[in-house]
Amino acid sequence: MSDREDQLVGEFPLIPKQERAQQKRDLLLKSGHELFILKGYEHTTAKEIAAHAGVATGTFYRYFSDKRQLLMSLLENQIEMLMPPEPNWGVKDPESTLASLLEAHDSRIKEMGMQRLLPELLAKDTEFAEVLAAAKRKIFTRILSGLTKAYEKGLTWKDLDLNTVTWSLMTLAEQAPDKMKQCGNVTDYREVAKVICRLIFPPEEIKKLQSVDTEVEQ
Repeated sequence: MSDREDQLVGEFPLIPKQERAQQKRDLLLKSGHELFILKGYEHTTAKEIAAHAGVATGTFYRYFSDKRQLLMSLLENQIEMLMPPEPNWGVKDPESTLASLLEAHDSRIKEMGMQRLLPELLAKDTEFAEVLAAAKRKIFTRILSGLTKAYEKGLTWKDLDLNTVTWSLMTLAEQAPDKMKQCGNVTDYREVAKVICRLIFPPEEIKKLQSVDTEVEQ
């Protein structure tokens, strides 16, 4: 966790040292996670989290300053998991590989229960939004670097700006899980991956990559 992410969590009122105390803290974290997903962040209170965990409200404040600190505790070390996947563009059959990465990313977001929470957090918590934006810039730089290497190997379109391609890729990857809400049909990640790969590779290069037996050296 970076210093900036650490500042999101802040200093805890108490760090449990005994197993029983740690179990209570874990119960509160589990309770908060369940209620945030069920009701949303804004409509969940510390009192409700404590009651759902089967402990007194005072016990909540023994371990957490407020519900935000509990939520940030759930998110610490997981900021990277919220980011679009970083593909290796030299693999055999990049479309299938990217589709698998996107599906795995979608599953992680759903498992974390962030589909409802993220938009709410980004709108209400400027510090969290800044940390997430910084993480996006890092992954953007890494994806752009990978595309630049692919460009230097002659794999990509020569007439497209790689910065814009990277932005388009990230936008598609981030919006893909919401395709059902926006378009009325379920996201097919093979189709999303196909569109992304067509942005990056000329058709003949995709065929070449699909025909090689080993991964292109990156």
